[in-house]
Amino acid sequence: MTRNRLYLLLALGILAGYGWVLWFSYHKILNHSFTPCIFKNATGIACPSCGSTRSVLLLSQGKFTDAVLLNPIGVLMAAIMLIAPFWLLYDVITKKDTLYKSYKKFENIVRIKWVAITLIILILINWAWNIHKGL
Repeated sequence: MTRNRLYLLLALGILAGYGWVLWFSYHKILNHSFTPCIFKNATGIACPSCGSTRSVLLLSQGKFTDAVLLNPIGVLMAAIMLIAPFWLLYDVITKKDTLYKSYKKFENIVRIKWVAITLIILILINWAWNIHKGL
């Protein structure tokens, strides 16, 4: 992936993420049964990321423990949503590619077999936990 393509996709993802969180919080769906998850709507089973939006919203309310217990992926998403815009803006303004270089390093690390297997196991554990919680 080229630098410009990564930055464009990241910018669009950040805008979509903030838009989704704003829409979700505006409509106060936090405690309702509405789910945008295509996987859950099709199968009736929670996906590994089910509850991530609610987790981000709980973090924005200062409820860190509740957010982690709902879905730890939401904490990761919130961190990305907070850090990525500033990092992206820094690179664009200074005409550097520190974010792109970090992305490429991360991509190489994830290609290491034991790292990939560990991440897959963590996602599967989170998925089992989501199903167990009845998300």
